[in-house]
Amino acid sequence: MAYHVLPDLVISDDDLVVTYIHASGPGGQNVNKVATAVQLRFDAARCAALTSRIRARLRLLAGSRMTREGAVILTAQRFRSQTRNREDAIERLCDLLRQAAHVPTRRIATRPSRTQRRRRMDDKARRGQVKQGRGRPALD
Repeated sequence: MAYHVLPDLVISDDDLVVTYIHASGPGGQNVNKVATAVQLRFDAARCAALTSRIRARLRLLAGSRMTREGAVILTAQRFRSQTRNREDAIERLCDLLRQAAHVPTRRIATRPSRTQRRRRMDDKARRGQVKQGRGRPALD
């Protein structure tokens, strides 16, 4: 099965390694018997569908979830069933890849106009006068 992250980015099921682990937290008697949590491992370093730009941005966005070898590891344990946790982990990976593929718009540095600078300085002077007027009255 293939997952369409973007129109030009498709992740194969072969790129994903899914293991089931015991979930932490409350769950009654069932929590110790059934491994419902999902640990999804995506080897981004060896995935042919990713460009080097997406790979570099993914490293920044994934943070501690990415290993030194370049594998992204996500753990999903929000739901009580394996299938829903698996779908949740895959959806979170797709969201992470969509964020990595998005090119952020570059900020264009602007300068305040002369009028804005003058208005700012006038406001600061006015504010200083108000604060000076709050002092003790002078003994004449």
